[in-house]
Amino acid sequence: MSQTSASQSYYLLTKGLTMTTSKKRDLIEGRAALIVIDIQKSTFAPIPDDKRAIAHMPDYAERMARSKEAIDKAREVGIPVIFIQEIHRANLIDMGRETDGDEDVHCLDSNPLTAFAEEELGMLPDDYRISKRRYSAFYGTDLEILLRGLKAETLILVGGLTDVCVHYTFVDAHQGDYFCRVIENCVAGSSLEAHKASLNAMEYLQHGAIRTLDEVLSAMENKAETQAA
Repeated sequence: MSQTSASQSYYLLTKGLTMTTSKKRDLIEGRAALIVIDIQKSTFAPIPDDKRAIAHMPDYAERMARSKEAIDKAREVGIPVIFIQEIHRANLIDMGRETDGDEDVHCLDSNPLTAFAEEELGMLPDDYRISKRRYSAFYGTDLEILLRGLKAETLILVGGLTDVCVHYTFVDAHQGDYFCRVIENCVAGSSLEAHKASLNAMEYLQHGAIRTLDEVLSAMENKAETQAA
């Protein structure tokens, strides 16, 4: 192959790659599901920061409470809401490696604060609820089966921690070919720095993944109007 032909081939290849990866996606592609990750009673309990088993960035509880706006809008427009709960047996048999880093023992089934934050989130008796033993909502749960039944293509994530359970759930969803969206002002991390770093990492995987609550509420409303037309 001549140098000119090789240059042309390289140009066409790189141009094709650029065209493929720069395709603009809608905020909601196909059917959506709202995934509420680990917003539990401990989130809103008056526990001093230095006594918490897991560090929280400033305004953590306020960000979690704001998720109710997304939950209420999803219910209004017919988007299914799935609540995720991290929970471990009190004898720690399923804690695994989760205390090998910065985190202390957490989310024990013997602790009433491990329960879902039902009142704060306005949960209903027939809501979809999934308990998990690991950070990702997909690992060892039936979330994938539920999503398949719901025919969901876009997953909208809220909850915590941005740098742990939200991030790992996002990555598993991404690898499962879901469109993933994170409501930036409805997630919170172990620190502001960790929060921002994980948002950047998720945006790297899917451009347009990080969105504001207003953007998502508007997209939900527009989707409902389009389907009704």
